[in-house]
Amino acid sequence: MIDKDTRAAKSFYREVRKFAENTKPWDTTAIFYETKPDEMYDLTLVSQRVYGRRDEFLAVMAAAGLDTVDQPLPQKRIALPNEGQLIDIKRRAGFESIDDLRENFAPTWAEA
Repeated sequence: MIDKDTRAAKSFYREVRKFAENTKPWDTTAIFYETKPDEMYDLTLVSQRVYGRRDEFLAVMAAAGLDTVDQPLPQKRIALPNEGQLIDIKRRAGFESIDDLRENFAPTWAEA
């Protein structure tokens, strides 16, 4: 199924990627995560371990700089937005990854 706003996921990816690239190691608001070997082909594991749910794999993919979901995740340290920052990025991009917050191919919080 295609989102009503077909650019939303791309915009979200770009914003998370920019966040990850510009976050300094001493930034105390970001989440720094060391990826593990069992996560190499399952980005949802990182999402589960960081956010407590598997829905945020696109954020993990963007933070790691991966181009496709099939690309292996190398063991490295990645910078992810915290929950509040993630919500802000989603709102700016018009993107939602959590199924319960989506209806009719769009976020339920988005303006009609």
